Amino acid sequence: MSEQTMDIEKLGEKIVRVLKTIYDPEIPVDIYELGLIYDVFVNEDYEVKILMTLTSPNCPVAESLPQEVNEKVKSLNQVKDSEIEMTFDPPWSKDLMSEEAQLELGFM
Repeated sequence: MSEQTMDIEKLGEKIVRVLKTIYDPEIPVDIYELGLIYDVFVNEDYEVKILMTLTSPNCPVAESLPQEVNEKVKSLNQVKDSEIEMTFDPPWSKDLMSEEAQLELGFM
């Protein structure tokens, strides 16, 4: 495995740690465990693209949450640039939540 591949993997892990510090204000679970992050891509230039969704298109934080994700990811030293892509396909459902999040919210 090349050094760059290891760096990209480490950066991916750092990004996930940052995502776990961001919460949907209406739910006491971070957005990663909630299943709102569909994918995190990091290219060899350390540019990040995050594919994410919201609990609903009418979510009260539809404007601010993606912005917060982008700002926090960009604040990581190695990240050259980041882009957030919103999608509602597939739509979010509680099945996307981690077991930990489902337990926390009493779904299990």
